[in-house]
Amino acid sequence: MSDFSARLAQTQAILERISSEFAPAVFASSLAAEDMVLTDLILKGKLNIGIFSLETGRLHAETLGMIAKVKETYGADIVLFKPDAAAVENYVSTNGLNAFYDSVDMRKECCRIRKVEPLNRALSGNKAWVTGQRKAQSATRTELAYQEDDTAHAMQKFNPLADWSEEDVWHYIRTNNVPYNPLHDKGYPSIGCEPCTRAIQPGEDVRAGRWWWENPESKECGLHVVDGKLVRIKQVV
Repeated sequence: MSDFSARLAQTQAILERISSEFAPAVFASSLAAEDMVLTDLILKGKLNIGIFSLETGRLHAETLGMIAKVKETYGADIVLFKPDAAAVENYVSTNGLNAFYDSVDMRKECCRIRKVEPLNRALSGNKAWVTGQRKAQSATRTELAYQEDDTAHAMQKFNPLADWSEEDVWHYIRTNNVPYNPLHDKGYPSIGCEPCTRAIQPGEDVRAGRWWWENPESKECGLHVVDGKLVRIKQVV
């Protein structure tokens, strides 16, 4: 695992640099496996990086249970950002509760209300944000950099696990006894909102269960997209 050790050391160095040079900074956690790795590194390292999650109102019970699990394991609270209630009500009353199945546009509008707008509030006032994205996760992330200039939010964006494999993630979790979402043991390698996520079959892509009714090229929720394009402005490190 020498290669893994090098990747881990690089990730730790990136997080320490964020903590010392980019405060205030925040980590956007989906409470999935990758993000639990970063949660463990941030909290055990006592780094100056806040942790928040987007409570969309449509998450699995198992995902919500991870909030209490983090508190129990680390004694730390994850700050929750929720969508604007009036915007949700307007979407549901106008289009229906599950209108996101009808078209990509309807799905992206739901994601905008439940994820993108709360994310903007969560990032406000910070100099940098951290994600658990990895290159190997999907076709839309193959050019992922460790550090990016996020011009949309006027801050730096860091992806400390960019070069980690699925095996790396689980090796760290098992070696360090990191708590993880029980849905991972039920065939969910990638976890989002409950109605938009399904378990995958052996051999399927790890994100095949996310918005499974859409083409792979459209499978982003808008958190990492600006004007229809992924934020891949430049690699700084």
